[in-house]
Amino acid sequence: MVNGQKTWCVAKPSSDQATLLANLNYACSQVDCRILQRGCPCSSPDNLMNHASIAMNIYYQSRGRNHWNCDFRASGLVVVTDPSYGNCIYA
Repeated sequence: MVNGQKTWCVAKPSSDQATLLANLNYACSQVDCRILQRGCPCSSPDNLMNHASIAMNIYYQSRGRNHWNCDFRASGLVVVTDPSYGNCIYA
């Protein structure tokens, strides 16, 4: 929480594909990423930016929402606006 506000972790828009893939693989080695499987609410859009952001946020939320849990080698961004969309709810 930032000043009592809920926070989320997403990938910086400037992140390159290799960084996004590394973040996705790392986060999913630490947390359950089944929500990204084909047919699940967060599987679409099927791109690295979307999937990495969701995985990074699951990791960030599970580790206590500390700013360092969203660093991902300076490619993560803590946001105060809920990034959820459609049926894909960011925890």
